[in-house]
Amino acid sequence: MPWRPSATLRLLVLCILLATAMTLLNPGRFLTARNLASMGFQFPELGLFALAVSLSLITGGIDLSVVSTANLAGILAALVLTRMIPDTAGSGQVLGWVLAAGGLALIIGAGGGLVNGLLITRLGVTPILATLGTMQLYLGLALVITRGPAVSGCPELFLKLGAGTLLGIPVPLLVFAIAALGVAAVLGNTVFGLELHLIGTSEKAARFAGVPVDRAIVRTYVLSGLIASLAGLLMVARTNSAKADYGASYLLQAVLVAVLGGVDPRGGSGTVRGVVLALLSLQFVSSGFSLLRWNQFTKEAAWGGLLLLVITAPALLRLSSRRRPSTDSRG
Repeated sequence: MPWRPSATLRLLVLCILLATAMTLLNPGRFLTARNLASMGFQFPELGLFALAVSLSLITGGIDLSVVSTANLAGILAALVLTRMIPDTAGSGQVLGWVLAAGGLALIIGAGGGLVNGLLITRLGVTPILATLGTMQLYLGLALVITRGPAVSGCPELFLKLGAGTLLGIPVPLLVFAIAALGVAAVLGNTVFGLELHLIGTSEKAARFAGVPVDRAIVRTYVLSGLIASLAGLLMVARTNSAKADYGASYLLQAVLVAVLGGVDPRGGSGTVRGVVLALLSLQFVSSGFSLLRWNQFTKEAAWGGLLLLVITAPALLRLSSRRRPSTDSRG
């Protein structure tokens, strides 16, 4: 039987090739501490959204509301930070308000995910329609709360979450790393993670096997909402503003990263390491093209090409392996 590289190995090779190509195209600029640090501030938000979407995809569903959830959570946190902190508050009080705002954002994210899960499990709405509806609902709530303009003027202590460093490492990168390790541990080392894969493979078989399908699905969307709200906090902290329509392009990009990373859109399979490698591959392309001053349309076309390449690679390998024996027999 011919050797076939695993999906993770293919992504790792692709990631290395892209890093090499961008280094050659941008000598002395791509592999620099400044550019690497810049990437460390840029991709964690998209990475968190990709993790959130991946969880729902593994169950055979999809969460289209992640960006709207993030914006709603970020707006409410920003309102707390800009309107409720007294002018005379000391650093200790400010820290308390920052923690309270962060906790509120996480509660909003979990609540938004809970609504998605209940719509899917209790009312029987298909995931794509349920989350499409809540996406518009959360967007509408955000617009009603802000009435359009962005909420800005957060305290410096909070802004360090999006623009600060710890031991020279960007804080957003550390946040993403912790979230990725947590999701990887859940998927690979817990009963809940096994349940998600079983549900995505065959929901009917999972029910016959005694898996609490409805509870697991609800927990999945709650976790997705939590991760999305964390991304919302990073967006607010990085830009020092919160608005209802921030990060609109993140949704399709997150789905792209998840699928490129080997998460099966039909459910049942997917790994965090694949998502991380796909995220890095796209970030290398984006950063390299930015250094070359190519426009955004070229980046999006390149991302689509990478997606097609990774998706079609297994089929091309299967075709080549089928043709090889017949060629040898003629010889």
